[in-house]
Amino acid sequence: MATEWSIQELAKAAGTTSRTLRHYGELGLLAPTRIGGNGYRYYDQNSLVRLQRILLLRELGLGLPAIAEVLAGQKDTAAALRTHLELLQHEQDRIARQIASVHTTLHKTEAGESLMAEEVFDGFDNSRYKDEVIERWGRDAWESGDRWWRTMSEADKKAHFQTHLDIAADYGRAHAAGLAVGADEVQSIVQRHYDWVTLGWQGKCPPAQYFKNLGEMYVADPRFAANYDKHGAGTTEFVRDAMNEYADTRL
Repeated sequence: MATEWSIQELAKAAGTTSRTLRHYGELGLLAPTRIGGNGYRYYDQNSLVRLQRILLLRELGLGLPAIAEVLAGQKDTAAALRTHLELLQHEQDRIARQIASVHTTLHKTEAGESLMAEEVFDGFDNSRYKDEVIERWGRDAWESGDRWWRTMSEADKKAHFQTHLDIAADYGRAHAAGLAVGADEVQSIVQRHYDWVTLGWQGKCPPAQYFKNLGEMYVADPRFAANYDKHGAGTTEFVRDAMNEYADTRL
């Protein structure tokens, strides 16, 4: 009998969630090879390759509709994987530049030397998320957000990133402590999170449904889930549920 994986096994192996795989199935991106009599979904080797391609394209910043078009247009799996490999090598080069940039910044900071913007931001390119932001929230969202980001000072950008890192860590601690999503301590974290998101809206308050959709995106998108689940398995779902609670009771 050919090797196959249950949805739970495949999700674990791929570092994603069963919910995400079901979502991909609903969109026609990754149909199960078969559904057992118990209702469980099972996937074969071809499914593994297809999921790898989906995750690679997600890592490269493509939205799900764009991925569907790519998969539909690339029938030669080997040729597609060669393309992925080439793109990953470009990404590897970009990350290597980022690492070198951080090393340079650290060395010059410790030595009290002057920094050059070209060195500090070599390998960093916020515009690579442009198409995905436009797809999700429209061109106005991208243009206003991009203008806001480019007008920030280096110190403000660093502080903005650090704020989110602190929020994610606090979510992880709250989840590990077994706190309910409606607990005052948890909701105070969500309030900080909402305020952080509001900054990207140039001070405008995001509506409840937007905030809830953002939480769903964290769960569905492995890139975002990884940021929270590094603080403990299940943290991303905890964040989503806490955001839903906040949206339902405070917005």
